[in-house]
Amino acid sequence: MTTNLDEIVANFELLDDWDDRYRYLIELGKGLEPLPEEAHNEANKVRGCASQVWLDLRSEGGPGTGTRLHFRGDSDAHIVRGLVALALAIFSGRPAGEILATDAFAIYERLGLAAHLTPQRSNGVRAMIERIKSDARAAAAA
Repeated sequence: MTTNLDEIVANFELLDDWDDRYRYLIELGKGLEPLPEEAHNEANKVRGCASQVWLDLRSEGGPGTGTRLHFRGDSDAHIVRGLVALALAIFSGRPAGEILATDAFAIYERLGLAAHLTPQRSNGVRAMIERIKSDARAAAAA
């Protein structure tokens, strides 16, 4: 199941209670495309997350900022899996240049996540976003 960002934002805005928002994040995580076992490797592991997080990158198109980057991801923690799903909704399938220009932190702020995540989870989100942007910078430079 892939949920687009506009749908996620609309659903978040409908939910007033943070317990409901956390449950929704968990549901988003349950809807992630399964990450093949061989993709759960050290190269795909995101450093800086308290939970284990893996991001697998596939790209399409020619080199440069127009290269489309497709990410798959997974985590061993339910809420973090939901945060992975949100990051994929923000970035996956987009050209490298667009990924680099996207302010994901503004989206997390808009959803209220910045104020409701533990410092460890916030650091993990930063690490995940930085990993995605690093992959986009590498694709753009190729």
